[in-house]
Amino acid sequence: MQGVDPAWLPDEAYRPIGTRRTLIRGSGPLVETVHGEVTQACVRFGGSVSFDGPAGPYDLVLELTGDGSSEAFTFERGDGRTTVTASGGPGLLYGLFHVVRLGEAAFRGSYEREEHRPELALRMLDHWDNVAVHPVMGQVERGYAGGSLFWQDERARGDLERVRAYGRLLAACGINAVAVNNVNVHGTEARLLTDRIGEVADIAGALRPYGIRAHLSVTFAAPVVLGGLETADPLDAGVREWWAEATARVYEAIPDFGGYVVKADSEGQPGPFAYGHSHADGANALAAALAPHGGIVHWRAFVYNHRQDWRDRRTDRARAAYDHFVPLDGEFASNAVLQVKHGPMDFQVREPVSPLIGAMPRTRLAVELQATQEYTGQQRHVCWLGPMWSGALRFRPEEGSPVGELARGGLVAVSNVGDDPFWTGHPLAQANLYTFGRLAWQPDADPDAVLDEWIRLTFPDAPQRLITGLHAVLDGSWATYEKYTAPLGVGFMVQPGHHYGPSVDGYEYSPWGTYHFADRDGIGVDRSVASGTGYAGQYAKPWAEVYESSETCPDELLLFFHHVPYGHVLKSGKTVIQHIYDTHFEGVAEVEEAREVWASLTDLVDPARHARVAERYEEQLRSAREWRDQINSYFLRKSGVPDAHGRRIY
Repeated sequence: MQGVDPAWLPDEAYRPIGTRRTLIRGSGPLVETVHGEVTQACVRFGGSVSFDGPAGPYDLVLELTGDGSSEAFTFERGDGRTTVTASGGPGLLYGLFHVVRLGEAAFRGSYEREEHRPELALRMLDHWDNVAVHPVMGQVERGYAGGSLFWQDERARGDLERVRAYGRLLAACGINAVAVNNVNVHGTEARLLTDRIGEVADIAGALRPYGIRAHLSVTFAAPVVLGGLETADPLDAGVREWWAEATARVYEAIPDFGGYVVKADSEGQPGPFAYGHSHADGANALAAALAPHGGIVHWRAFVYNHRQDWRDRRTDRARAAYDHFVPLDGEFASNAVLQVKHGPMDFQVREPVSPLIGAMPRTRLAVELQATQEYTGQQRHVCWLGPMWSGALRFRPEEGSPVGELARGGLVAVSNVGDDPFWTGHPLAQANLYTFGRLAWQPDADPDAVLDEWIRLTFPDAPQRLITGLHAVLDGSWATYEKYTAPLGVGFMVQPGHHYGPSVDGYEYSPWGTYHFADRDGIGVDRSVASGTGYAGQYAKPWAEVYESSETCPDELLLFFHHVPYGHVLKSGKTVIQHIYDTHFEGVAEVEEAREVWASLTDLVDPARHARVAERYEEQLRSAREWRDQINSYFLRKSGVPDAHGRRIY
């Protein structure tokens, strides 16, 4: 794939393996993949590989000890030999990538026997890709890295070499499932379920060598749209029979098919409400069709009133998922997974963790993140999201619950990948994709350590100046982005529709339920039980009590939970209005500094990659200045309170 960035698996990352003697034992498709990976490395760097050979003086032994599907593996080093064993092909593949991550360290010293297994069984990417280019959303909805990897000219791509390479990248960071089309299923995409399933099978075949299972987004109305039935009522016997037959045909084409993703009764998509039934009824109808084949249905919990009256202060979009789904706890089938956004609104740069997570102990929940940077700079801004995601995954709704337990149904991210030569448009946005995969494997992993891994793999043998520079521009980038955009958890303030750039009142009088309620006296949404929407009461103790009062609410979420005067004093000692001014000036200064750091690395980075990032930094700085000036000017005019430092505000 000439001209395509290798992301975090450049040839040099394989040098420690490729210069050594390796023995591979076992058989099966994924063992063949492992053998191919090691063979290519040895061809490049002069090592040797034996397949099921006799015992000998090997540096690395990769051994399959069973014929199962386990993803676990063991790793140890002693007597001058590094050994990986696994009882399943996926485990052996992940064990190989573990050795690649360790690099030379895998072949030095001694390691006691370590057991590695993923904390979460399902680690999935949702591609919001359209087969046919949508007149509004284009080829990829919320896509900032070019067109679709999978679809071209309204068909599956004929050359799937890059899809196979994509599967390799995903397996290298621990991802094992991909939904290949948009959750907003349009007419062309609906047919992937039936007469176009062969195209999905081709994509699944390209991903399979790396243990990636294909999933498909389907429309709830498929029995009507595709089957000619008069109803899609989930309790109708004919509808359930149609789903069973359609699903059986899917598995004939793709025996290892993962299952369905469904967005229902949300933002105009059809769902069970039209028939007077619950979301559990809807999900269970599809779950019943998938169950004989071992498939699952991911039922998205993004259900809310998107035609709200902006005058109505009691209706609260943040409450919606909890109100809709908590009464249904225990009613979902065992192979139905409720997919819940990590925050209650919509992937903002700062939100509390959704109270729905942890509130349904008898339901399998998957937590949904957004790697594509819809509200965090759209891959034109550097915004490494590892710390935000880690914080959400470490959140404990009640004392004593373990990290990762809340996502027992899996971790899902909206993909940030397209057909751009750098995969993610902004080369540094690759760090978000890698970090997602590693946190899905181990939710309590230190995100800074994961960032170290990404840097070492992406820039093998990088001098310390490059490593230090990359940390400097990535480590604090999320905090920097937050500083120059919407303050203190209030969210949105973006241009309507495309969501890029500032527009303080862009959604203030819209039906979408995304308000900040700024007036001459103050700003923020009152979500307290005592005087507001009651949203704070959806949390268990101690969080319900913490969020209820403006005195105990964390500063970074203050305006999400409370309407306060501009003179309200934060725990930092600053007033709200001065915090707004200061952070917006600070954010721009930090972008300027990061731009200069990147410019200083020009002799250490591939010219094309360096130029792309430098170009994006120019746009980030322009945008950050616009955010600063619009936000500060708006609140100066609204509050009448001047900046204490006398800086220029328009």
